[in-house]
Amino acid sequence: MNKTFSIVLIVLALGLIAFNVTLIDFKDPFQGDSTIALIGIVASLCAIVLLLIFLTSKKVEKKLKEN
Repeated sequence: MNKTFSIVLIVLALGLIAFNVTLIDFKDPFQGDSTIALIGIVASLCAIVLLLIFLTSKKVEKKLKEN
């Protein structure tokens, strides 16, 4: 998996977060579809964190191969 593909996945995850924020009923965020939207937001944030860890590990691997 290369850097551009990872960046595309991060952008898609950010798009999913934006979409799920529109589904939340802020008067009652833990009922019905709002709960599913909150789960989607948390899952997208987890995906972003994992992709950032992956990109960082690739940078470290590249530096170790140079030395």
